[in-house]
Amino acid sequence: MSALHMTRVAVGCSDYPALEARIATYAKDGEIRFTTRFKPKRADELIGGRLHFIVKHMLVACVQILRFDDRSDGRVDIVCVADLERVHPQPKRAHQGWRYLADADAPKGLEDGSGIDELPPELYRELAGLSLI
Repeated sequence: MSALHMTRVAVGCSDYPALEARIATYAKDGEIRFTTRFKPKRADELIGGRLHFIVKHMLVACVQILRFDDRSDGRVDIVCVADLERVHPQPKRAHQGWRYLADADAPKGLEDGSGIDELPPELYRELAGLSLI
């Protein structure tokens, strides 16, 4: 069975470095928590999948989902590994909350040994926009 993923808008982040800084700021003991009102119905399928972030209508990065923790205020924490991973940018409309993303539709990571992950984010976005990478 293939993994199931989620997408979420990185509100207030203007680019990948801003998202990276936010993750680093809120990380604690190698984990980061994102609060949501309701536990996803398919939560069991999401464990081990990825939470992908949308910045300026592009999926740009992801973190691995570890578990879902219930909070005392009735909300739910999506607990993830605090290691942000860049992915090949893929267009995605913004939305509220989170949405499911099938494994076949999820962008792949950049760490393929090609050196593309070393490009500055602006240049990478331009080349991706031209379908050159």
